[in-house]
Amino acid sequence: MRKNTNYKIIIIALIVGALIGSFVTYSFVLTPASIRQQISTVRLDNPKSSIAEINLAAVDRNGKGAVTGLIVEAKPGTGKILTDIDKLLFWVDTQQSIQIAKAVAQNVTGINADNYDIIYTIAGDNISLVGGPSAGAAITLATIAVLKNETVPEDIMITGTIEPDGSIGEVGGILEKAKAAREIGTTLFLVPDGEGIQTYLKPEENCSRVGGFIYCETTYRQITVNIGNNVGIDVKEVSDIYEALKYFNL
Repeated sequence: MRKNTNYKIIIIALIVGALIGSFVTYSFVLTPASIRQQISTVRLDNPKSSIAEINLAAVDRNGKGAVTGLIVEAKPGTGKILTDIDKLLFWVDTQQSIQIAKAVAQNVTGINADNYDIIYTIAGDNISLVGGPSAGAAITLATIAVLKNETVPEDIMITGTIEPDGSIGEVGGILEKAKAAREIGTTLFLVPDGEGIQTYLKPEENCSRVGGFIYCETTYRQITVNIGNNVGIDVKEVSDIYEALKYFNL
């Protein structure tokens, strides 16, 4: 009886082993295709981190143009927008532009930005110079680049606000910003529509002596400046982010 029992155990083990062997063999046959599918799924669910850099144009308190760098990093996450904690105060008046930039970038690329945590960091010492909405267009382009994992050309800069529909709005200090851009080797400077030529009033004081008194009168002369010709840099006007993308090749 014990021998019969042992035989039964051996037979069952052989059957189970054969089944396992067949399953393993079958699995190995399907492995290449399965792995390719799994890798593809993993890549979609866990996109790689990417970094994009862009130069921002600004004007300091003395009215002089300046340039500083913006680094944007996208990591797999849950849609958080993060900034360098040491520079938090700088970003207080720029949060709205960043929110709009993210939304526009998502619409332009068709990529769900909520699958990423996006970190914005200013590089350099000119942090206090860049504030408000004037860097909105540049922030949007950098966000588009980081979502697409592409590189922003180093010889192109842009200034302008960004609106929810992707349009680029007017900003001040175009001439000063263009000069600063040219100083760092920028060859193409994109500006909002209608701001490639600046018109302003220049005060002129005329004085004359009448008897023992000097009378002075201030008049204003209209000055028109072609930014590109004045600075020696190629200036193009853009009305929205889609036009800007053509120049940045993003």
